[in-house]
Amino acid sequence: MRSSLSLESRVRTSEGLLSQSLDSETVMLDLDRGVYYGLDPVGTRTWELIREHPDLPLQKILDSLLDEYDVREDRCVQDLLDLVRVMQEQGLVEVCIGSNP
Repeated sequence: MRSSLSLESRVRTSEGLLSQSLDSETVMLDLDRGVYYGLDPVGTRTWELIREHPDLPLQKILDSLLDEYDVREDRCVQDLLDLVRVMQEQGLVEVCIGSNP
């Protein structure tokens, strides 16, 4: 079941994934399904933050992205939530609500 997603949600990468950075992009392989995924540079940075800091609230990831990129906050919030939602739907990340991962 898909959980409701917010900036309070905590995210971690799912098991069974291989990922490799190539220049400023990332390629991922879901070993269970044999499906490849690709991320652009901002998606790659988001993926790195999720991998480096499991269970970090999305608000903290948003703060890092806002510090690193010249983007309006409302746009960054929407793009982050959309990306994580797609990753969740594809089984690439697990989402926990609030402070209890």
